Amino acid sequence: YNGSHKLSDKFALKTMAHFRYFELTSEFQQEIYRLGINYTFNPKTNLTLGTSYSTGDLDYNSPSIHLYEYRFYEDLNIKSKWGEFNARHRFRLEQRFIHKNITTDQFQNWLRYDLNISYPLSKKLSIYIFNELFLNLNRPKTFAQTWTGVLLIPKLTDHLKIQTGYFQIKLPTSVLKRLQLGVILNTDFSKKTK
Repeated sequence: YNGSHKLSDKFALKTMAHFRYFELTSEFQQEIYRLGINYTFNPKTNLTLGTSYSTGDLDYNSPSIHLYEYRFYEDLNIKSKWGEFNARHRFRLEQRFIHKNITTDQFQNWLRYDLNISYPLSKKLSIYIFNELFLNLNRPKTFAQTWTGVLLIPKLTDHLKIQTGYFQIKLPTSVLKRLQLGVILNTDFSKKTK
């Protein structure tokens, strides 16, 4: 689930809840919740400040260290149009407070860059490709992972879309392949009712 809830011409509330599994419906991997306040400078540029909480299981099909994280994040989003293609660049800084297995606490700074490109196939259907690079700034080898994928996004109403697709997570020593199913809900509370 991803949501954007417009509060005024300049401000919006960003919400998110993701549940990830190693297998289609089993072998829990991660859940993450995110809440942020977004400020729009102009139609092409906006900034989000927020917080998130996540839990995770780090190993597949075996007992593992459980991970709990609190994060603060700052997003700079820049939109552009390339003919019929819509592009968005997101630069994210994260401050992660990580708690592993009750005994280990860490603080890490992460930098993420996400490129999203969408193309309308019709008024009710678009295709969406993305690539996101994750860098852990506290490690000598900063590369942590990349996410690359493609989604089909049918528009059900002016406020509701479904996303279905495939993406791959490339880690330093492995590659994870994922199916994705999601809901996008965008509301506008800035409009006055008569």
